[in-house]
Amino acid sequence: MKRAPIAPFLLFFLLVLADSRLAAQQPKAQSFEQLFTRAVELQQAGDLLGAIDTYKAALTIVPGNADALSNLGAAYVRLGQYAEAIAQYEAALKTEPLNHVVRLNLALAFYKSARPNDAIPQLRRVLAASPESPNAYLILADCYLQTGQEQEVVTLLQPREQMFGADLAYAYLLGTALLHAGNSRDGQKYVDRIFGAGDSAEARLLMGIAHLGSKDFPAAKIELERAVKLNPKLPTAHSLYGRSLLALGEAEAAERAFRRELEVNINDYEANLQLGHLRRGNQRFDEASVYLERALGIRPRDLTARKLLADLRLQTGKTEEAVQMLETIAEEAPDLVEVHVQLATGYNRLKRTEDARRHKEIVDRLNADAAAKQRGKGSRP
Repeated sequence: MKRAPIAPFLLFFLLVLADSRLAAQQPKAQSFEQLFTRAVELQQAGDLLGAIDTYKAALTIVPGNADALSNLGAAYVRLGQYAEAIAQYEAALKTEPLNHVVRLNLALAFYKSARPNDAIPQLRRVLAASPESPNAYLILADCYLQTGQEQEVVTLLQPREQMFGADLAYAYLLGTALLHAGNSRDGQKYVDRIFGAGDSAEARLLMGIAHLGSKDFPAAKIELERAVKLNPKLPTAHSLYGRSLLALGEAEAAERAFRRELEVNINDYEANLQLGHLRRGNQRFDEASVYLERALGIRPRDLTARKLLADLRLQTGKTEEAVQMLETIAEEAPDLVEVHVQLATGYNRLKRTEDARRHKEIVDRLNADAAAKQRGKGSRP
């Protein structure tokens, strides 16, 4: 059966409709390209606000375009608006999850916004895909250092000495990690390398770390005082200087040094920890809580920060929260007498007398074991 021919008017109407749809699509594609090109020009010319508005306009046309999202993220980074940049990079990675340039930029945004714990997994993925990226290794090493993972720094950098040669950033990061880990013999090699390049804040800082490790606090104070004078913005320098002052009984000067560190880097673990400890001792509990919570956020598994925060919760009447924290710590470190003492106190307050008695018995046993060991040492010839 033959189909009836399409009426000429209907054929004309269909052709016009097809042309109009094609015409609607072509300007749309062109307008995105025009906006994107214009945004790039504005960004390169330094007009970041104009570039941001233009990228946003382009993204209303093609919302998932990874290049536009990534460039928009870069513009936000230039303005120091890292939260906005991170959101754009993450959106770009949803479109192109294997784009390791964008992933590196995301890691850098986390790093620059003092979020090393978030930067670490992104940097690991970048290096798994591009293992010959020296800068990524150094940034990852610094993230490890900031989060107290010194052995990870050593494992990451030590086998790659050939890649870095005489790079002083490499020597500084690896030397710092080795000294913090108590390996002064290997660490000294990198201290000497940095001193060989001339007197610098980094060299003085490394010497200060070495003296802190050997508990030579007067020598540490001299070196670290010199470091902060040479470079007041060197990360961790004021914090370590504060540690040396605290060890010498100069609490007020130490507190000033810790506060100065937080002006350089608000997420410095040591400065937050020590200021939290000092505020707790002065019964300024709200301030202490802010510092200790921040320290715990930087190093979530750190026993010292967890113990101090649990004790603060106990002091401020948040007994159930304190007990929950202390129970977890006691499971991980069952020989810490002070934790069992605090648990016994907390359980008594909660009227859990049987639990309190059990931990009191643990305290008695641990103290008896420690006394027996001490007597054994004293009886040796």
